[in-house]
Amino acid sequence: MDKNTVTGFILMALVLILFSWYSRPSEEQLKAAHERDSIAAAQLAAKQEAKTAKATAPSASADGQIALDSTSALFAASQGTEQLITLENDLVRITVNTHGGMIEEAVVKNYNDQQKQPVRLITKEDASMVLSLAAKQENIITSDLYFQPVDSVAVSQQPTNALTLRLPLATGSLDIEYTLRPDAYMVDMIVRANGIANLFAPSMRTLDIKWTDRARQLEKGFDFEQRYACIRYHRTDGKTKNLSETADKEKDVEEALDWVAFKNQFFSAVLISQQEFTGTHLNSQVYKKGQGYLKNYEATMQTAFDPTGAQPTQLQLYLGPNDFHALKAHNKLSLNASKDLELEDLVYLGWPIVRWINRWFIIYLFDWLKGFGLHMGLVLLLLTLIVKALVYPATKKSYLASARMRVLKPKLDALNAKYPRQEDAMKKQQEMMQLYSQYGVSPMGGCLPMLIQMPIWIALFNFVPNAIELRGQSFLWADDLSAYDDVIHWGKDLWLIGDHLSIFCVLFCIMQIANTWISMKQQQNAVMSPEQEQSMKMMKWMMYLMPLMFFFMFNTYSSGLNYYYFLSGLTSILIMWFLRKTTNDDKLLAQMEAYKAKNATNPKKQSGMAARLEALQRMAEEQQRQQKK
Repeated sequence: MDKNTVTGFILMALVLILFSWYSRPSEEQLKAAHERDSIAAAQLAAKQEAKTAKATAPSASADGQIALDSTSALFAASQGTEQLITLENDLVRITVNTHGGMIEEAVVKNYNDQQKQPVRLITKEDASMVLSLAAKQENIITSDLYFQPVDSVAVSQQPTNALTLRLPLATGSLDIEYTLRPDAYMVDMIVRANGIANLFAPSMRTLDIKWTDRARQLEKGFDFEQRYACIRYHRTDGKTKNLSETADKEKDVEEALDWVAFKNQFFSAVLISQQEFTGTHLNSQVYKKGQGYLKNYEATMQTAFDPTGAQPTQLQLYLGPNDFHALKAHNKLSLNASKDLELEDLVYLGWPIVRWINRWFIIYLFDWLKGFGLHMGLVLLLLTLIVKALVYPATKKSYLASARMRVLKPKLDALNAKYPRQEDAMKKQQEMMQLYSQYGVSPMGGCLPMLIQMPIWIALFNFVPNAIELRGQSFLWADDLSAYDDVIHWGKDLWLIGDHLSIFCVLFCIMQIANTWISMKQQQNAVMSPEQEQSMKMMKWMMYLMPLMFFFMFNTYSSGLNYYYFLSGLTSILIMWFLRKTTNDDKLLAQMEAYKAKNATNPKKQSGMAARLEALQRMAEEQQRQQKK
């Protein structure tokens, strides 16, 4: 190849390179082209998917029924007429729809909503339950199919307590047997396969359940009711948990479950499995005020299914009130006698220690008082008095501890005068502790008895809002002790307050201020260092601000709870007044002097605090001597 030929090839290559570079699209053009190609690919895939779906999916007839090929195992089940069948006893009325085979309405008969109508716990508009089975050829999804009632009562249209629905399949059927227990809120729901094992793969052993519901607002106070509405579930290890009551929450539950509950404040729909739920996914979404709903609930789960029909799938539904005793009684209706469902855990009674107080004391005391046929306002009054009487010894001990500090004030003042310098603070503290020991005074003696009362205070905070016995009970100006009293209302939400003023809440806060003032008066007589006095000033303002915080918190709470706290505060003031009138400071000081004289000849070992202070004092003095040397 000569020189000219090589030069020609080089020039041609340069021309091609320059032309390619010049005609190359910009970055924006490349991006646009890539997007066009992606859209075209997606459209092509969608067209292909739609074409496949059209070829394989059933078509809908003019009346809305699914039209399947006559060779389909679901052909007979895809045709039918919707029928509504009622199961009823004295407590609950349930409506089952043959289209889908599920319960579409549940009415709790002995409880009314805000419109004075029986509570509709499940409604067609808000709730649905779908059972799904993965078959070889096509999945069996109950919401798309028509069941046929086997019982003759379906033809008579009369309420019954037992119903069998049959889903006709190619070689057999899928039956759902409903049994409403007499005088109970429990419905047995048995799913049984009949001659359809050939439709499923040998490894198929699960029934998929998808359950959704929108929890309606049933009570007067939206905020308060929403606070107690949640998805609650019971693990097979005996622990009961729930999703967040105040925020949107989604969770995959790894543990096996006995039941899942869609819970309102006072009513629950509980789905129970005797063979356990696995693979459970729960989702709870919060509604805003004014929409008529509290939460949107969704649960998907699996339970055991035997395609041979030898072992039916045993499900149950509790559709009723969150009444502690009723729920506990329904545990005995479990299809598995060896399993304790612990349905009473739907009534939240607080943290472990607080729950024990409510479970083994407050509930029985409340039931005992209720058994006299008294009005609920009087029951709460007597409950308050009895609780105050039981904690009176601790209250008296706390008061006497403060009184001893009060009568000892002159001697403590003398110590303050003896040690005015800051560097003598440890000596002063040591002699104060010795003085306390000599006179049998404990500076912390008033704190422990008060701490003992706190669990009871918190226990009633959890018990009263969940006591369904207070629901709908009027007292004085409150028309419902389970909701706020709103004699004064203005119909428009204001920041932090809402649209009303709760009189019982105001009375409760006034009692708190009065109690704070009395406590501060007692503290004025106590001996304190300048630093302690400064801290007490801050504490004083905090104590007076607390009732204001309580007002904003409790204005939307139940009037029964505010009424109880008002009574508790009023009773505390009366007890303090009684103790002050019956305590003679001179006699108390004489008793303390006698205690000192008695122990002067037989001194007791110093308390731990006094001994530590003395040891620290000796160390400080030794360090000072070493420094001087």
